[in-house]
Amino acid sequence: MIAEKYINPFTDFGFKKIFGEEANKDLLIDFLNELLTDKGKITSLTYLKSEHLGTTDLDRRAIFDLYCENEKGEKFIVEMQRAKQDYFKDRSLYYATFPIQEQAKRGEWNYQLNSVFSIAITDFIFDDSEINKTKLLHDVRLIETETQKIFYDKLRFIYVEIKKFDKKLEEIETHFEKWLYVLKNLAKLDSIPTKLQEKIFKKLFQIAEIAQFDEKQLQLYRDSEKNYLDFTASLETSFKEGKIEGKIERDIEIAKNMIRKGFDNETIAEVTGLSTEQIEALRVYLKSSISE
Repeated sequence: MIAEKYINPFTDFGFKKIFGEEANKDLLIDFLNELLTDKGKITSLTYLKSEHLGTTDLDRRAIFDLYCENEKGEKFIVEMQRAKQDYFKDRSLYYATFPIQEQAKRGEWNYQLNSVFSIAITDFIFDDSEINKTKLLHDVRLIETETQKIFYDKLRFIYVEIKKFDKKLEEIETHFEKWLYVLKNLAKLDSIPTKLQEKIFKKLFQIAEIAQFDEKQLQLYRDSEKNYLDFTASLETSFKEGKIEGKIERDIEIAKNMIRKGFDNETIAEVTGLSTEQIEALRVYLKSSISE
């Protein structure tokens, strides 16, 4: 039995329920407009396919949590990054190449591109020593190092370190801070706080209420929550025991590909160094993600 009244946004089911359904796209629009206040208001979004294949059979593929396009043709990759990974920045850059390459046109083309925004809400804190320990929002662009002026503004990486948000409800001042509070605390709440009695948040709380799920949705949510908790707990244990160090993301990606190709857990463990328990958790996690 689930004790919480509202879903956990850090599960696949919870994140996509809030931000990834056609009927709820106004929630994503509102959040993005609060996140990107300098680019003008987004008035509409179209959800695009989340899986992208490389240009050759040897290329890797990318599966985004959410991928959408606004009325200007600008692309948005939106992801909830729950577990810390090595080469996380490399992964962000690699994923951003897909919406760039897909804009290429056959025949004569002048290389003009629409903007690409890669947005990650992280449930972990960056280790980088150069990053301010209290700064939770990072807006990364290409700059000219000597002048510190923006060299190219059509490729942006936005990172939100949700764990750094520690304001209490009575300390919240802005609409964006309300979003951060809801995303961090939704699963802990048992009612809509007075300070969040706005139309957009009333809708969010309504769709996030577990009691209104049918049996299939409830099972999907239970599976999503359990499988991801099992998976991340297994990885965290390996980190603490020193079993997985600088190659975690590579091994996970290799394991994913081998699972999809039908290899058994023992073979995957031998190739990647992951434990059979971790691989089984990953196998179940991938299965639940496809179901959703």
